[in-house]
Amino acid sequence: MQITNIETIEVRIPYTAGSASQTSAWGGKEWQTADALLVKVSTDAGITGWGEAFGYNVIPATRVAINELIAPICIGADAQDIDSLMLDLYRKLHIFGRGGPVIYALSSLDIALWDIAGKASGQPLHQMLAGKSRDQVSAYASLVRYVEPDQVAANVTRACELGFRAIKLHEITVPAVAAARQAAGPDVAIMLDVNCPWTRDEAIDMAKQLQQFDLAWLEEPVWPPEDHTSLAIIRKQGGIPVAAGENAATLQQYRHLFEAGALDIVQPSPAKSGGVSGLRDVFALADEFGVRVVPHSFYEGPGLLSAIHCCAALASDPLVEWRFFDCEARLYGDDFVPVDGKFVVPNGPGLGLDPDQDVIERYQAT
Repeated sequence: MQITNIETIEVRIPYTAGSASQTSAWGGKEWQTADALLVKVSTDAGITGWGEAFGYNVIPATRVAINELIAPICIGADAQDIDSLMLDLYRKLHIFGRGGPVIYALSSLDIALWDIAGKASGQPLHQMLAGKSRDQVSAYASLVRYVEPDQVAANVTRACELGFRAIKLHEITVPAVAAARQAAGPDVAIMLDVNCPWTRDEAIDMAKQLQQFDLAWLEEPVWPPEDHTSLAIIRKQGGIPVAAGENAATLQQYRHLFEAGALDIVQPSPAKSGGVSGLRDVFALADEFGVRVVPHSFYEGPGLLSAIHCCAALASDPLVEWRFFDCEARLYGDDFVPVDGKFVVPNGPGLGLDPDQDVIERYQAT
């Protein structure tokens, strides 16, 4: 089965996040829309696969990588020989970076190829990975940064009312975290992702201040994110489990994290860290080191679906990130959202769902 075409499609869907937020903390400008870069891979057998690359402000660079670097190599290649094709691409393109837009682009292709493989075999992705899986997986509500404690409390309350028993904050102050814990009560898991703001000493000091709130994990507490030695020290001295990994891109980088003793929870991202193949390999490596895998999946397209399938098939204690956005439309329709904090794992072939063409046409960027 040969690849005949690779198409990149950018969609921009307006959203709100419950109240005024500070999304400029993630990329230099406020997000007015939830921007996704979808990748459609067509074959001579008439089977089409869908992938997703990490989006938002980096979409133009990733789109060029797909259209100008990857697609010309892939046209005519065997769509079903995923491991060989991806290894060939990684080797040919390594001089352009082992992280960032080129890896995001390769990740999207890998997801689409697994979707094709599942459709060709008539199997859902989770069955291809493990032969069996759960019917449901737990989800956690991943909130944006609100800054003001009253806004944090209001959105935590809203997530609890929707049935979530685990909630992740993106705050960087003690009062904001205190407001979340008070609103959630003692029985809801609270996680904190601070996006690499602190030095090692600052992170240890903050972790000690945050211990009172019984956090399930402290995510990416130190700058730069690849300072594995500091992560290991924070893990030992801070008194809170440490999570990281969405900014790692290759299996070798994850091995370095594990060998450094840096993590309790690792967070590979299907749209940033090698697609389905990347998640599969990180799950296997993490099992050797006794590290829990909870993927980064701040998406609503194929990136999210691939995380759900991998967690259903490979995780002993599955937990999937759900972007807590109120979107004007959703790529898989309003029915595919977590209910009472759980996703139903799709059982259709491949990823199980294709993006809604009407939504794509309505929100496709020109």
